[in-house]
Amino acid sequence: MNAPTATSHLLPEIHRRDTPPALLDALKAQFGARCSTALSVREQHGRDESPLDAPPPAAVVFAHSTADVAAAVKLAAAHGVPVIPFGVGSSLEGHLLAVQGGISIDVSGMNQLLALHADDLTVTVQPGMTRKQLNEAIKDSGLFFPIDPGADASIGGMAATRASGTNAVRYGTMRENVLALEVVTASGEVIRTGTRAKKSSAGYDLTRLMVGSEGTLGVITEVTLKLYPLPEAVMAATCAFPSIEAAVRTTIQTIQMGVPIARCELLDAHAVRAVNRCDHLGLREGAMLLMEFHGSPSSVAEQVQTVQAIAAEQGGQDFEWAATPEARSKLWAARHRAFLSGLQMKPGCRAITTDTCVPISRLADCLLETIDEAEASGLAYFIVGHVGDGNFHVAYLIDPASSVERELAESLNHTLVQRALRLGGTCTGEHGIGLHKMGFLIEEAGLGAVAMMRAVKHALDPHNTMNPGKIFSW
Repeated sequence: MNAPTATSHLLPEIHRRDTPPALLDALKAQFGARCSTALSVREQHGRDESPLDAPPPAAVVFAHSTADVAAAVKLAAAHGVPVIPFGVGSSLEGHLLAVQGGISIDVSGMNQLLALHADDLTVTVQPGMTRKQLNEAIKDSGLFFPIDPGADASIGGMAATRASGTNAVRYGTMRENVLALEVVTASGEVIRTGTRAKKSSAGYDLTRLMVGSEGTLGVITEVTLKLYPLPEAVMAATCAFPSIEAAVRTTIQTIQMGVPIARCELLDAHAVRAVNRCDHLGLREGAMLLMEFHGSPSSVAEQVQTVQAIAAEQGGQDFEWAATPEARSKLWAARHRAFLSGLQMKPGCRAITTDTCVPISRLADCLLETIDEAEASGLAYFIVGHVGDGNFHVAYLIDPASSVERELAESLNHTLVQRALRLGGTCTGEHGIGLHKMGFLIEEAGLGAVAMMRAVKHALDPHNTMNPGKIFSW
């Protein structure tokens, strides 16, 4: 198999399908003002946070219920027209782009908490509820939902892309935290997968099949999640290091010693400079770890003591503690805004963002080689990473009008993916494949595995109407 070139990871050729006027008339009859064909609305639903562009969908349906979603899908299926689910538009890999035309189904209005079972540590929500809305709704229960990608993403979108975030090192990803789903299939049928029980051996694991399917197999309309007790004690800290390598070695030793650290985030000097400028933090501008510890007061104290000793061995200094909720919120809000802060380093730029994840023992090798290449390239860049689980992001900042810069950034991204795969890792730890990483998936999984995925898609979506053109070619 020939390796794809850098350009093969850009937007594939667009093959638009016609949207018959009869379908638009039927949607307007069904949904009234909740079906919009206004260009501004369509454009809003035809882009995400990726550097890719495509024409907008032909219409947007604002769904308020599972019945709305099923009705819209049935109408689209009757005309052979694609359907693209839309939450808040925070995807980074082109998941929302209407590369084959069709209609966008906006589920942001489906944002209700449907059932809280505090005794069982579970909750069922509609897909448009965001992670912040969920934690606000359950704050009086003594429980919380820990998965936190940088954006305030919708729960449905997080499930569809198998998202994770800063807490994944301790609490896992959406794969481990979704118990059950309600899904509208390509024909408009409503099915349920999984239960609220902690385990099951009942047939194929359809829940895991849907989690990470990126809207290509169905539209998620309900999500049942695991919850966790709020920790009795929480302590957050920053620690500056003389080098990226020293910060990563500290992380590796912390994980290998079994310290149950809740968050362990890396910022390089460029990222620290960006958040200092945007959030007025005054952090030392160098390699830095942002850490958080959860547990009882005694266990947190023990974790802190252990990590401080490890960091000291690697030259870590200036441990600064954020013990109050206000101080922690300010610190983590800055971390979550790091991507947007980094974009301000080069006004008017767009970012080519990497998402590799490697076994923790190979993280230093992967990162250091990547930094050497980034420095040699001359492109502006910054690095942030969920290094506690081996996942890091390089954002290469490019002039969107410069094909030379785009090609260079894509080439660096491709080289990084090949390095990660060679070290036993993956091309995407949490963002998903979408459009941008379709070539990388073939390199990682191989033609046989992708053919099996394609066979599942053909079986469940025989007319290729569910978010077509994503993950792999039809």
